[in-house]
Amino acid sequence: MVWHNFGVEEEDDFISKTQRKKRMTALQDVGASLVKLSDEQLGRLGLPEALLEAVLKCKRFTRHEAIRRQMQYIGKIMRNIDSGPILEQVARLEAPTRRDTALFHAAEKWRDELLESDDAVERFVHEFPGADPQRLRGLIEGARREKRGSRPPRSSRELFHVLNAIVQDHGRRQS
Repeated sequence: MVWHNFGVEEEDDFISKTQRKKRMTALQDVGASLVKLSDEQLGRLGLPEALLEAVLKCKRFTRHEAIRRQMQYIGKIMRNIDSGPILEQVARLEAPTRRDTALFHAAEKWRDELLESDDAVERFVHEFPGADPQRLRGLIEGARREKRGSRPPRSSRELFHVLNAIVQDHGRRQS
């Protein structure tokens, strides 16, 4: 019988199979996020050449199995590099900016105002000239009917989506 002497250093380095799998899956998820980025965004990240090539190659694949294998390969590459800075950069790219959040809240405020006041449509169209007042009035009336009749808020949701698209587009053009 052979007895192994496991020192403290070896115990600290021990990672369970479950932990290893979770880490690999997390790195593959980051790889999937990298694949979704535009080539321009990828170029700005300063990725190691092997990782950049693997990500660009994966973007060209169309078959599910090929993409799955390439994602595993991307995860393997990421295990062998310091992936911390890449994780931070991807998180920053995916997180909504303060401006995006502010525009989203502005769209919510406009929706509430439009549902409360009949003259809000003119103010909205004045601030956002590309808006179609007739369509807005139809959606507002539909949302009000839904609220009175305790029906699902289909028109209300559509109204918000329309308002949010207009506000976000206007905000991008202002930047």
